[in-house]
Amino acid sequence: MSKVTIKELNLFYGKFQALHNINLPILKNEITAFIGPSGCGKSTLIKSLNRMNDLVEGCTISGEVKMDDENIYAKECNINLLRKRVGMVFQQPNPFPMSIYDNIAYGPRTHGIKNKQIVDELVEKSLRKAAIWEEVKDDLKKNALSLSGGQQQRICIARALAVDPEVLLMDEPTSALDPISTAKIEELVIGLKKDYTLVIVTHNMQQASRISDKTAFFLNGKIIEYDETRKIFTNPKKQETEDYISGRFG
Repeated sequence: MSKVTIKELNLFYGKFQALHNINLPILKNEITAFIGPSGCGKSTLIKSLNRMNDLVEGCTISGEVKMDDENIYAKECNINLLRKRVGMVFQQPNPFPMSIYDNIAYGPRTHGIKNKQIVDELVEKSLRKAAIWEEVKDDLKKNALSLSGGQQQRICIARALAVDPEVLLMDEPTSALDPISTAKIEELVIGLKKDYTLVIVTHNMQQASRISDKTAFFLNGKIIEYDETRKIFTNPKKQETEDYISGRFG
């Protein structure tokens, strides 16, 4: 069952067309990986799913992105509510320069939750879901920027989960991390799909093949191939996909 359905999506930055006629289902409680060389449209598309491209001057979009049955590009769409439903984790860990506790509590407080007991529970629950509670539970007043890169990224995941999203977008979430931290994040992501729908942009072919259920291969702003990850990596239908996966370019 599709959680997000993208139909006939075209996106321009000024006169440059960054996305061409994108049609794609993103299935509920699955991990969908976007792969392809730099500049092929992966990050542009992921940022279209929570309307972050609205912030880019000269960006125009046509087509439809439906979340459940609601077109997120309809005039009546509440963008604040959309960004609560669709969380985002970026390439570089970007915790706020405040305590671990306040990082996680920030979103719920912004959305009007003031009761300290409820906020406490949300902070613990989110840190547990992000597999970092045991490491930080005795240091919640510590500045989040003092943590290691891998811990900071898990704090950012916990912060995204604290507002109870339905979809979690991850734009190269491990590219700045060491192999041990990367393995922890991958394990965490696999565990999250029982509660969330996840989309991950990655340059790491092995990562896509390890953790995703479906994979979309992008080239020059177009989806060349979309299928079960196993099929994409073992028996791609398109020559361009095979060339990319086998390292002939990109």
